[in-house]
Amino acid sequence: MQKTSSARSWAATALAAGLFALTGCGETSSTSSQETVSDEDWETVTIEHALGEAVVTEKPERIVTLGQGSAETAIALGTIPVGIEEYPWGSDESGYLPWIHEAVTEQGADLPAQFTGSTELDIEAIVELEPDLILAPWSGVTQEQFDILTDIAPTVAYEEEPWVITWQEQIEVIGEAMGQPDEAAALIEEIDEQLSSAAREEYEDITFSYIYNSGPGTLGVFFEDEQRVAMVRALGLTVDPVIEELREYEVEGTDSASIGLENADKLAGSDLIFTFYSDEESRAEIEGQELYRQIPAIARGSVVAPTDQPFVTGSSIINPLTVPWTLERFVPLIDEAVAKLDR
Repeated sequence: MQKTSSARSWAATALAAGLFALTGCGETSSTSSQETVSDEDWETVTIEHALGEAVVTEKPERIVTLGQGSAETAIALGTIPVGIEEYPWGSDESGYLPWIHEAVTEQGADLPAQFTGSTELDIEAIVELEPDLILAPWSGVTQEQFDILTDIAPTVAYEEEPWVITWQEQIEVIGEAMGQPDEAAALIEEIDEQLSSAAREEYEDITFSYIYNSGPGTLGVFFEDEQRVAMVRALGLTVDPVIEELREYEVEGTDSASIGLENADKLAGSDLIFTFYSDEESRAEIEGQELYRQIPAIARGSVVAPTDQPFVTGSSIINPLTVPWTLERFVPLIDEAVAKLDR
């Protein structure tokens, strides 16, 4: 994402206590481990993107996030958003994604307000939150929505295509918008270290394909930069080279390809298959298809295919909150699938 900034670069602080962030009711929240730039030190940041630009002239304190992954990075950088797009699929009993719920409540802070997003974006709810920055670098915000949002507050959208961004780029642009580029870089380094620590040397020669199904007769694959694939790659496994050969089936504006179940045999060389199901009924329906069962990894059970909605969501997003939450649950499932290889 093209970014221009005159904000000063300043070193990350290891443990900065006593930071207060604004919450959905406009009250100060609890302490954070990140230090934010002061009002006096703030200098204008301009971020250009596919829908226009965001010009942040003051230190943001009332942040609203759209799409996925941005709320978590803002929290990790020390500011609890005043509002976030709701994600019922994957939320816990409180209605929040569990890693967000845990991170905020552990600080003794109020949870951010939630509002409807996507095509039914609740503009009125956003206006009532009085944001001074809207973060949507990994979202499906339309030009029409952006034109409205940017009149409310500086709005950071995606660089080129909706829902296409690497996890590193997402953290970087959020850090830039919040005036904390060095802290954002430190978060990326920390995530890399967490993933490296969880990686296994014995995974190195194991190939995988990360697939999806939107119903009977369908079959799709995610490309290597898609965040859920990137997480598996970071753990030491190798994307099956055949995936790059499937670019002719690419779905425009995504990091995926819809190849159709008739091409299931193209995945014959994948040692492991990663996928997910909405529930056990969906699993039974998809796995009951003969062509699907003929994929060697599926046939021998070398599959990581959770149905737990929070886990499916968490393992699909790489950010400072999801990675530690996901890894302790993910690695045992991978080990179980690897154990079924004919080696």
